[in-house]
Amino acid sequence: MDYSNLPKIELHLHLDCSLSYKVVKQFKPSVTEEEFKSEYIAPAKCNDLADYISRAAKGIELMQTAEQLWAVTLDLFDQLKADNVIYAEIRFAPLLHIEQGLSPQEAVQIVNAATIEGMEKTGVKAGLILATLRHYTEAQSMETVKLVEAFKGTNVVGFDLAADEAGFPIDEHIKAFKYAKKHGILCTAHAGEARGADSVWETLRHFHPKRIGHGVRSIEDPKLMAFLKEEGIHLEVCPTSNVQTTVYDKIEDHRVNDIYQAGISISINTDARTISNVSLADEYGTLERVFTWGKEHFLNCNLEAIKNAFTDEPTKETIKRQLLAAYT
Repeated sequence: MDYSNLPKIELHLHLDCSLSYKVVKQFKPSVTEEEFKSEYIAPAKCNDLADYISRAAKGIELMQTAEQLWAVTLDLFDQLKADNVIYAEIRFAPLLHIEQGLSPQEAVQIVNAATIEGMEKTGVKAGLILATLRHYTEAQSMETVKLVEAFKGTNVVGFDLAADEAGFPIDEHIKAFKYAKKHGILCTAHAGEARGADSVWETLRHFHPKRIGHGVRSIEDPKLMAFLKEEGIHLEVCPTSNVQTTVYDKIEDHRVNDIYQAGISISINTDARTISNVSLADEYGTLERVFTWGKEHFLNCNLEAIKNAFTDEPTKETIKRQLLAAYT
């Protein structure tokens, strides 16, 4: 089935990993399509998560000025509209965009303003999630979570912990997540991707997020699966990315269907549209081919996505009605 025309929700999407060839060429005119494919798109199999993440460096290089951040954000909105995404949560780490003189606050202001323009131009509704990174210090994590607080009432809707889960412990970030909880900031956190179920337990106990980025290795622990179901913790699943980062050897080995059948709340996401070279329509087609998923599966995942989105209830209700009308 062609899923390109069905409305979709995307909750797990990295801005700095989703630059199209068009926007890269705008700021790097010499780049050829072949260079773009080799430098910005990861191979079907990376060595590990750290290898996959290293592909983001080229994109981040082109996101250091106001003009660049603005263009990259609008470019992503064009991609979302083409994929018929009607609501997205776009995440980025403000502290990655200060190499040419912008402050972290200015980086957030620019992306937020570009998001307003992107929503007006495309009709795609969106929220922004500010991410701290595993290798950051406690001070950097605190700076990031305080930016979320400072931008309350804008399109900034939440806080995330991303990057190399296997390479760095959570210790430096506990204080920031405690701050988030105290100040009512909605949180998600990457876990259960490069490390197993223990990473998800650790993240839940110390951070208390409402959602887990990836989280697919939760299935290695039946007690954890029961806890996720009981507490209604939502998993942001990114199938193609999980194969590239060697969480699974091949897509046929992915446990997404088992997690879905177990009654866990999940959504389907691209993670990184350029690095994984994938759209949501592509992901849906893959799940249909490999696991015989159909419209009812994708409707359920999209309803769970909007239910667990970091947006207001009127927006959730409007989008829920759009989904039900289109899928049924």
